[in-house]
Amino acid sequence: MRTHTSTRVSSRIPSRALPVAAVAVAAALTLSACGGGSSDPDATASISLQNCGRTVTLDGPAERAVTVSQGATETALSIGAEDRMVGTAYLDDVIAPQWQDAYATIPVIEESDYPSREALLETRPDLVLSSYGSAFDEKAIGSQDSLADVGVASYVSPFGCADKSLRAPAEWESISGEITDYGVLFGRGAEAAAVVEQQDETLTAVRSAASGAGKSIFWYDSGTDTPYVGANAGGPQLIIDAVGATNVFAGLDGSWADGSWETVLSANPDVIVLADASWDTADQKKAYLRSDPALKDLTAVREDRFVVLPFSTTTPGPRLIDGAATLSDQLAGERG
Repeated sequence: MRTHTSTRVSSRIPSRALPVAAVAVAAALTLSACGGGSSDPDATASISLQNCGRTVTLDGPAERAVTVSQGATETALSIGAEDRMVGTAYLDDVIAPQWQDAYATIPVIEESDYPSREALLETRPDLVLSSYGSAFDEKAIGSQDSLADVGVASYVSPFGCADKSLRAPAEWESISGEITDYGVLFGRGAEAAAVVEQQDETLTAVRSAASGAGKSIFWYDSGTDTPYVGANAGGPQLIIDAVGATNVFAGLDGSWADGSWETVLSANPDVIVLADASWDTADQKKAYLRSDPALKDLTAVREDRFVVLPFSTTTPGPRLIDGAATLSDQLAGERG
């Protein structure tokens, strides 16, 4: 389980054209192809940006940025900022196809974990960005204060503020705000606005389809003894709400939380969404569900009503809308 993931879907949920997802991916490909430069009039202006109770200050747009989580990396790539990045770290699964070529141009410091502080500082970064506050632990790259002491600015996703009272509400508008922040930090305001516009268009299509109406969903992230589940205030809940379905763990606070198998058995969900991560694959979770004496009799397990989403499409950022579009289309396929 991470401290806070190719898309595959069970063959029992019919395979068919994915109109909403196709629109989202096509638009992302178009945006990434246009990301080589910026026409922002303030692309060289000094920056002062509020983030999780701190002020991020830069003399101008970042020129030597390092991202230390996949969400941060893909947010930067979505606005065409690869030319301003000198390192990346920590993948949950694989970079989205539309950004793989750009990603390949950036040095990878550490693929499966946070980099050491020493390895990070060797890149001489001016800005470090992460989706999770855990990156700024003394056992990882060090505190934000300690980075500031050596002249390195830092930014953490508003969903990952160390002070939970400062975290952004679980709303699509909050995701738009983070993408907009990246536009400011990299001098890519126009590109960020285009990403937000496409997100909003795809979200409207997902909500209109309402393919999850009347369905209950168990969002299974990881864990066996105790399931780690999508709760009521994060990416999973945003996706579930967008498709019009019901989260069987909507009573748990937070983005993810420890659930219980008793609740799953009692709810007997219509669909099980499996997060596919390098550190806990969808296949591992399927195998566990099918082998457990009680869980194997759940209707969704017996009838293979699984939807598999890469973990990177289940966390707030530019790929969350792809997760919503994919779930929407798979539920529509099942209904059809």
